[in-house]
Amino acid sequence: MKGLMMSPKKLIRKVTLKGLISSATYGKHNKGFFFWLQNNLKGVNVLFMQSDGGLTQMNSFNGSRAILSGPAGGVVGYAMTSYNELGQQPVIGFDMGGTSTDVSRYAGAFEHVFESTTAGITIQAPQLDVNTVAAGGGSRLFFRSGMFVVGPESVGAHPGPVCYRKGGQLAVTDANLVLGRLLPQYFPKIFGPKENEPLDKLKTLEAFKMITEEVNSFGKNKDKTNLSVEEVAMGFIKVANEAMCRPIRALTQAKGHDTSRHVLAVFGGAGGQHACAVARALGMQTVMIHKYAGILSAYGMALADVVEEAQEPCSKNYEKGNFMYIESRLQYLENKCKNALMEQGFSSSSILCELYLHLRYQGTDCALMCTPVKDNCDNPEWSCCYGNFKEAFITRYKREFGFVIPERDIVVDDIRVRGVGKSEVTLEGKIGAADEDPPIETVTPVYYEEGLLDTKVYMLSALGAGHVITGPAIILDNLSTILIEPGCTGFITDRGDVRIDIGLSNKRIIGTELDAIQLSIFSHRFMSIAEQMGRILQRTSISTNIKERLDFSCALFGPDGGLVSNAPHIPVHLGAMQETVQYQLQALGDNLRDGDVLLSNHPCAGGSHLPDLTVITPVFLRNVRRPVFYVASRGHHADIGGITPGSMPPHSTSIHQEGAVFMTFKLVDCGNFQEDELIKALHAPGKLPGSSGTRNLQDNLSDLRAQVAANHKGIELVSELIDYYGLDVVQAYMSYIQSSAEQAVRDLLKEVGVHVLKEKGTSSLHAVDFMDDGSPIELNVYINVEEGTAVFDFEGTGPEVWGNCNAPRAITVSAIIYCLRSMVGHDIPLNQGCLNPVQIKIPAGCLLDPSEDAAVVGGNVQTSQRVVDVILKAFGACAASQGCMNNITFGDNTVGYYETVAGGSGAGPSWHGRSGVHVHMTNTRITDPEILERRYPVILKSFTLNPNTGGIGKYRDLSHSQLIHDPIYLPRVMIFAEQQHQYPLDVFGPSEDAAVVGGNVQTSQRVVDVILKAFGACAASQGCNEQHNSLETTLLVIMKLWLEVQEL
Repeated sequence: MKGLMMSPKKLIRKVTLKGLISSATYGKHNKGFFFWLQNNLKGVNVLFMQSDGGLTQMNSFNGSRAILSGPAGGVVGYAMTSYNELGQQPVIGFDMGGTSTDVSRYAGAFEHVFESTTAGITIQAPQLDVNTVAAGGGSRLFFRSGMFVVGPESVGAHPGPVCYRKGGQLAVTDANLVLGRLLPQYFPKIFGPKENEPLDKLKTLEAFKMITEEVNSFGKNKDKTNLSVEEVAMGFIKVANEAMCRPIRALTQAKGHDTSRHVLAVFGGAGGQHACAVARALGMQTVMIHKYAGILSAYGMALADVVEEAQEPCSKNYEKGNFMYIESRLQYLENKCKNALMEQGFSSSSILCELYLHLRYQGTDCALMCTPVKDNCDNPEWSCCYGNFKEAFITRYKREFGFVIPERDIVVDDIRVRGVGKSEVTLEGKIGAADEDPPIETVTPVYYEEGLLDTKVYMLSALGAGHVITGPAIILDNLSTILIEPGCTGFITDRGDVRIDIGLSNKRIIGTELDAIQLSIFSHRFMSIAEQMGRILQRTSISTNIKERLDFSCALFGPDGGLVSNAPHIPVHLGAMQETVQYQLQALGDNLRDGDVLLSNHPCAGGSHLPDLTVITPVFLRNVRRPVFYVASRGHHADIGGITPGSMPPHSTSIHQEGAVFMTFKLVDCGNFQEDELIKALHAPGKLPGSSGTRNLQDNLSDLRAQVAANHKGIELVSELIDYYGLDVVQAYMSYIQSSAEQAVRDLLKEVGVHVLKEKGTSSLHAVDFMDDGSPIELNVYINVEEGTAVFDFEGTGPEVWGNCNAPRAITVSAIIYCLRSMVGHDIPLNQGCLNPVQIKIPAGCLLDPSEDAAVVGGNVQTSQRVVDVILKAFGACAASQGCMNNITFGDNTVGYYETVAGGSGAGPSWHGRSGVHVHMTNTRITDPEILERRYPVILKSFTLNPNTGGIGKYRDLSHSQLIHDPIYLPRVMIFAEQQHQYPLDVFGPSEDAAVVGGNVQTSQRVVDVILKAFGACAASQGCNEQHNSLETTLLVIMKLWLEVQEL
């Protein structure tokens, strides 16, 4: 329990419960706790903090709505104390704790989201928009493959950092201690095994000397200057700061806001030590640190309001004819919230109701929760009696997504009212004004980028309003340490808070010679470019595949087309995109100009399969004739024509049956979007017998424009980086980062080679698997232990097949880079360097290097998974996945739908697999059932895990997914899957009863498949994974199919 406050008529105790995962868990573990509260606090109104920033009664509390209750308290704290005091300037909250840093934004109203992912678990509940990065005071420090690495591992509270005297590892806190930014004499003596000792700076120095020796010995040469302990510690702090800047850029720029126009409100125990550096890196001019910054989350709870919410679905268009219904429901929900709050003792004058409509464009899935704009009903077509919701929606949609869709209807998904019982707590009064110079507590040496500087130390409790503290300086209180860096100036406000003005620093000149610290910073900057491109693409796209399922990738490439950074999007795109860019360089040569944008999808041009359209934009600089970088985005388009809706025909035998083909196509020519030529190309498949042009033309055009916009954002960010550092420096570090990834892979290959040589007497690896048609995928890996190189030889792989499970060479490249990256075991830059130690041999004409006209749609989604399984089997890394992506498509000439049904991940040497998740070459999201049923004429009958389908080993896969649609009209349905004739590969060989179990399952399913084929209803399913393992079930399915056919 944290904090006490007075509310109308009642004393209220406020409670936050962190880490509750579900209502069931909440009920099980906290029933006794609540019983104690009820019996020991009779007559006291106990309220619980929620993730949405409001308080609720104990009997209304739900664990799933309190996951972020702690960070939410901090958001309320800085919103209530900083926003008005700074003239209502937008504020970014920066809450740096021990294991992570939370960032958020406030601009006069709390920003809510209704879905977030915490610790890998997706939660759908109202909560404040808080982004988290695994970088805090307890984040561990590593030096790996020539790079400084901070986190994501944490030392935790126990054993904690080295300085805690409990045998911990080096962490960010240790770095601050070594630099003199933490003063042990001002900390309580609560450390060590008996918790009675001070912070241990000597032990921390010893640990830093060891890692400094490691840094200096890496790649040592006679011209290299050794780093000092302080320089190494400073390097880790700079890398940590850059890691914390990334979520702030994401939070602001991804929603169309300018980061530099915000104030940085810093709190949390460690935040004050990094405030100036983070603000400076983001171009922010002002930092605000509350006097209770160390416990601002708890203080925010004392300021929070009591909240009652009511919500109901609507599914009506926002139009004049429906205003009366919408107004009546808003009125009903408003009265419901008011009555609930009045029962808690709030008067009607202290209750405020916030009205929301959850709005989206018809045919899209991105809904925005909007409050009305007050316009006195000047526009009766847009305004109801509560105000103009449409204007609010259009304004916000334009800001967040960059466009509007004027011809589309706007749909009201939900009607929501948030009743707020104002806490009426007044902030603390003003402190006394300063009447003399600020008293100096002591002077201590502190290390900065400028070197070791004498730094004045002040006690916050001794400072008065109006005191000015010139950096470098440290301000201490009982809760936190505030560092005012050189060039910055602190001001004590009337309420005793600290406002820091960020001055200009002396820009350090970065040369082209390798600096391990700058290498880590550039790694973050390059990755940030790809990530922000992805956010722009998601924001501005319109299709379900890209906006909702996130089936896209964005990347940055060097002047030679080599991959520099790829955001963690779709693994099957990784190596393939590089080959696409390099093909265009060879095809066009010097025939590229500023303002050109290229489009390609052909497998021979580095494509994965035709629905994956790649948009490439060269980055030109003034007075530089050739492109200095390339940016590219690849997105899966739900339909680009072909013989079946969804452009994923399971029975295609030629690439031309699979949709529109683009080898080299100028999508934008000197700044002009080639829409007429593009439409002609997208309709071209319709000229073939039995084939159709694209069925989703408008979505194709919109998503391609979105890809162009994402690339444009990438160009802006690359140009900013070049403007700041210079082209030669940026390209030099591009090369160094690729070398770092190369070194990590070489280390992996040496380690594996030594282990295999010891175990088997040879450093070669081998694995083989068979497709359902009997085609082998065979791999021999020959490792050179001395050099850390390897030859991946696919000799023995079957020939090109008549069907469409042929996989372009680029897919095998993607599979290899993905597997190597995964097996390294820690974060490394994902780029071309991963493949530098590897030679890839694929026989021409085999199913992994097919001819130009071969059908390939299945190679991307089926064969790619099997290639990954074979590679991981050869290395003994883990058991196979489900072996395919389980593709389902349906539609007609007016609509096309495509989805991959998740199977699961294979078990490893010490862990079980995961059920019902997309793995390996696809990590897309599963479409929500509500979205599927809303957008398409189907009812989702069931979507469940299929139990006992994961093997019987000590560590095994768990369960695969099963998806059953019940169409309310009869579209053409196709299920496209593999791995039906044998179980997926185990690490240590197949289980003895696999054939028996598989046989029983497959027999009944194959009967169903035969019946389906006879009726022409759909292609064969995935067989053994979708179990109908009894004769009775089979007969019921056949009878149901027969009745449906008779109804035709």
